[in-house]
Amino acid sequence: MHVMIRWKVKPDQVERELESLRAVYADMHAVRPEGLRYATFRLDDGVTFVDVAEMAEGPGVLQQVEAFQHYRATLDERCDELPVVTVLHEVGAYRFP
Repeated sequence: MHVMIRWKVKPDQVERELESLRAVYADMHAVRPEGLRYATFRLDDGVTFVDVAEMAEGPGVLQQVEAFQHYRATLDERCDELPVVTVLHEVGAYRFP
């Protein structure tokens, strides 16, 4: 399963968002969930974020990452636009990821 997730945080919540994301990635590196490839990008506007994820066994793999559970539980209060998940269907790839 490949997905793209896009959301926008309130301008005064950007630093809190970045701190929360750092905690999620620190936990991912510690737990090292199998079958998960995950990257987060911040767009030029400074408040829009995009995740690209590959989850071999589906989104349940994120249950292993405690910091992600906390992050997701508090995300709505930081958002101007809630996350939108788009399932991606690969057509082709070159050296990706």
